[in-house]
Amino acid sequence: MLKTFLPLFVMTFCICLFIVIMQFLWKYIDELVGKGLSVDLIAELFFYAAVSMVPLALPLSILLASLMTFGNLGEHFELTAMKSSGISLLKVMKPLTVFIALVSVGAFFFQNDVLPQSQVKMWTLLYSMRQKSPTLDIPEGAIYSQIPGYNLYVKQKNPESNMLYGILIYDVSTSSVYPRIVVADSGKLSMDPSKTHLVLSLNHGNWYEDLAPDATMTNELGRDMYRREAFKNKEIIIPYDDNFNRMDDETMRQQYIGKNITELRHTIDSVGARVDSVGDVVSQELRVMPSVGVPLVRQELKGDSLTSVAVKPVALTRVIDFDSLMAAQSSYVQQSVTARAISNLKMNKQNYEFKNYMTEEDRFVIRRHEIELQKKFTLSLACLIFFFVGAPLGAIIRKGGLGTPIVISVLLFIVYYVIDNMGYKLAREGRWQVWQGIWLSSAVLLPLGIFLTHKAINDSAVFNPDAYRNFFRRLLGLHQTRHLTLKEVIIEEVDAGVALSRVSSLKAHCEQFLTRYKTRQSYLAYLQKGYDKNLLRSLSHEIEQVVDYLSNSRDRQLLNKAMDYPIIRQMLTYHLTNYEHVGTALAVLFPVGLPLYLVGTHHQSNLKKEIATASRVCDEITLILSPSA
Repeated sequence: MLKTFLPLFVMTFCICLFIVIMQFLWKYIDELVGKGLSVDLIAELFFYAAVSMVPLALPLSILLASLMTFGNLGEHFELTAMKSSGISLLKVMKPLTVFIALVSVGAFFFQNDVLPQSQVKMWTLLYSMRQKSPTLDIPEGAIYSQIPGYNLYVKQKNPESNMLYGILIYDVSTSSVYPRIVVADSGKLSMDPSKTHLVLSLNHGNWYEDLAPDATMTNELGRDMYRREAFKNKEIIIPYDDNFNRMDDETMRQQYIGKNITELRHTIDSVGARVDSVGDVVSQELRVMPSVGVPLVRQELKGDSLTSVAVKPVALTRVIDFDSLMAAQSSYVQQSVTARAISNLKMNKQNYEFKNYMTEEDRFVIRRHEIELQKKFTLSLACLIFFFVGAPLGAIIRKGGLGTPIVISVLLFIVYYVIDNMGYKLAREGRWQVWQGIWLSSAVLLPLGIFLTHKAINDSAVFNPDAYRNFFRRLLGLHQTRHLTLKEVIIEEVDAGVALSRVSSLKAHCEQFLTRYKTRQSYLAYLQKGYDKNLLRSLSHEIEQVVDYLSNSRDRQLLNKAMDYPIIRQMLTYHLTNYEHVGTALAVLFPVGLPLYLVGTHHQSNLKKEIATASRVCDEITLILSPSA
């Protein structure tokens, strides 16, 4: 099993990892192209990205590999041979279960020790690449705006000599209100040796500049001043850093992505203590805040220190009517009191909203760290869940190769990814508890894995459409068809005399049933008694025995006629209850008993038609067998 599984696992892991890396490339391609980055930097970024994408590729590869492994075994009947030799599916899965358990343990240590370092390196490198200036590639006949503070237009270029012709420069590096405009016939753009400045050598041009007004010269020259300069040769030095400057890793290490379990818990505790301290301060302020202008505590000097002493509440001898007190005051006093109360409320509201805003940031930090802490464990469980989904599913569908397993695994992984992403966002925004959101996908797929494993062990027809079709037929009371085929090897030949005897006995029992229940049952009789379920069970068993005996015949006409025997279903509506007092209670509850009576008697009518059909088929089979008798 390991020799079969391991090559498929390695192959599917490489494929899944390549797919998620391509997704990473498509997401950040705009920030990498045109920067003049070296191959070694791109390779380093892709290496760290590949390591960071392992948690996304590993569960999918386990699902796909287990599906292909057990699908191939089922398709080539190797799994059937193992089961026929007395080897259960759990025993077949045992070596792979041990291997996946070891992979899950390794995934936990990978999440805790390796992933934080790789994510720190990847995001540091990516942000450093974002800060790098793009490589200069000035087009012809278009405005180039990649140089900060400058817009450059070139009418024509000479690729061999790197000369630029018809140059127009719009300089807003100092002020966008008073720009500089430079026009030149030709020029050349180059980089200084330190790669921190651009040197633009211009030939035969003019410099135009609107000058900002100077208060000391306004009276003499007026407010509108400008500068114009004609030149034959001029050099303009433009700050432009073309070097790649790698950021320090320490900034990214302080984020939640760069911490292990111990560091995450330490941050959660420290930030939580800060939030609690803010809550303690607020609660202390509320305790000492005056109530209706009456202070709840007062400061007393005892020795050399001040101590807070609670003020005893004032005992009121009668109830004070606030409205009457306000009405007794002048309109100016009333307006003053109301305005002061509104002002105090607004000030308190703004104060607590600001404190809530400050603590909300800390609570968001706590949630992000708690999410990262829970993710250290979810990958390990996801590996086990996807194995116990893929392995039994492959044993059930019995399809190997890359076709069907890829379709099924992708659909399951999409469901897992959507649920996991939804739970992550709910936990991040604080709408759910963090553990509820992060473990949501595992809680949804775990019952599916248990269900599929149970069905695969018991060889249940999970994907057999006939099983579901028959189930709904029985549920809705629909007629079921019977299918018989001519057997290639027959051990017990059909004896015409024995067949006639069995068919005759079956016809007699059918007529006996029809005679007993000739008319429609009354409302009370149906709810209290219904049809005799033991008689129905016996009649159904007898029909199946007759059909089973006739299925050994070599006569196609007899086989086709035996298929006309109906399948007698044991439906609850034929006999509602074994206790008459329960039926009487249902009869008294008229709104409840009436729908049951109408549906049940309809099913009984269909049953009598099926039994009448069985009696008619008995006559037709007797005619077929009579010449042979």
